[in-house]
Amino acid sequence: MANNGLIEIKNATIVNEGQIFKGNVIINNDVIERVTPSKAVLTSQFSHLTSQFSHLTSQFSHLTSIDASGLYLLPGVIDTHVHFREPGLTEKADIATESRAAVAGGVTSFIDMPNTKPQTTTMELLEEKCQIAARTSAANYGFMLGATNSNIDQLLEADTAKYAAIKLFLGSSTGDMLVNDPQALDKLFEQSKKLIVAHCEDENIVQANLHNFKLECAGTDRETAALHPQIRTTEACYVSTYKAIERARRYNTRLHIAHISTATELDLLSNLPLEQKHVTAEVTPNHLWFDDRDYAELGNLIKCNPAIKRNEDRLALWAALYDGLIDTIATDHAPHTLASKQQRYFDAPGGIPSIQHSLTMMLEPLFNNSYNDDELREFRDTWLPLIVKLMCHNPASLFGIKQRGFIREGFKADLTLIKPHVENHISKDNLLYKCQWSPLEGQTFHSRVEMTFVNGHIAYSAEDGVSEEKHSERLEYKKTRK
Repeated sequence: MANNGLIEIKNATIVNEGQIFKGNVIINNDVIERVTPSKAVLTSQFSHLTSQFSHLTSQFSHLTSIDASGLYLLPGVIDTHVHFREPGLTEKADIATESRAAVAGGVTSFIDMPNTKPQTTTMELLEEKCQIAARTSAANYGFMLGATNSNIDQLLEADTAKYAAIKLFLGSSTGDMLVNDPQALDKLFEQSKKLIVAHCEDENIVQANLHNFKLECAGTDRETAALHPQIRTTEACYVSTYKAIERARRYNTRLHIAHISTATELDLLSNLPLEQKHVTAEVTPNHLWFDDRDYAELGNLIKCNPAIKRNEDRLALWAALYDGLIDTIATDHAPHTLASKQQRYFDAPGGIPSIQHSLTMMLEPLFNNSYNDDELREFRDTWLPLIVKLMCHNPASLFGIKQRGFIREGFKADLTLIKPHVENHISKDNLLYKCQWSPLEGQTFHSRVEMTFVNGHIAYSAEDGVSEEKHSERLEYKKTRK
């Protein structure tokens, strides 16, 4: 469908800021011009908006109209934790391919991690990644700076309006960015004006477990991915998260714990409103979807760091979404080649590609159940606003992203239309990842992304696929202070 800069989305069921209502949205170039409830649901307090809306639409003779009857209109998802592997690791993925998968999944903005080659540990290297994204990305883009034992001074001097956050590896993962110097950590936590996003696994515990299991299991039939949560254990996660939070509280640092994976870590978190928290937390759809029983079938395909753990942990993470202990949902999208994943367990890398299906994964509990009308309405009215809050609103607010994450007049027109109650079968043929595999292959979901708008332009439609036109922009951040 052509996009001429002025679009009317009619009769949508809009989900935004805790509300669900039927309405219309006018997009004018790259911004949301007007949000108006439909006549069928208008009360007297909205009647004046109807005439304004009609006046606005009558001004334009070249209005593209999209009938969204039966569809849900959400803000575009902001995925604040991805590994798009460029530069240096492009045999696995690159910004062009993975951003196409993103918009096909309703993700309109992403924030990429620093463990590329070279590692993004300076503003000069970050700007080089921005230049690549400006040429190739289908989605809006942002990048984190990576902390090392030796670059803390440079991080503290960087302009906080030009990068998303500081990524801190307190446990080694893909790449070699472990920060374990206490003096460097104290200086970073004491002086950072920027949000610190921490990968928390205690390195000493992980390495001791790895050494022991390699001695016991290498070359035997016990060497399987089922060892992964026995090596990257609940204890390793808890000890590291506890230490990070203790340091953040000591220095009053803004700290975001990445990919929470255990029930025990939840005891360290607060359910205060987001704006009152200094310590916040993220969960991935993969840690909500899989548990240790899935290693038998999927093996290394679900090997990731931190490890997917017990069903009890998975259920506790779901409950934490409702309880307000978890603040954001992000994918930790981390592609590897299928050949590398098919190696023996100890040699296979950790990481799962997931950005194309994260939103449908999170909507599946709503649309893959048999409810009567009242039950469906009650669950919908709770679940949809919660998912939008955790995947759209909170990421924008927490990272200080300007003009995105909400369906508001004057905000950038980053939107996604969802078609509910439709079979969406995942197969290798419809994967857009460069690595061309997913542990979800063979799954059938019951909703799909019908259309994705990036800065007011149709970046993806179920009918036409991903647009070859690029309308993405670099994310802008509010300046921060300690």
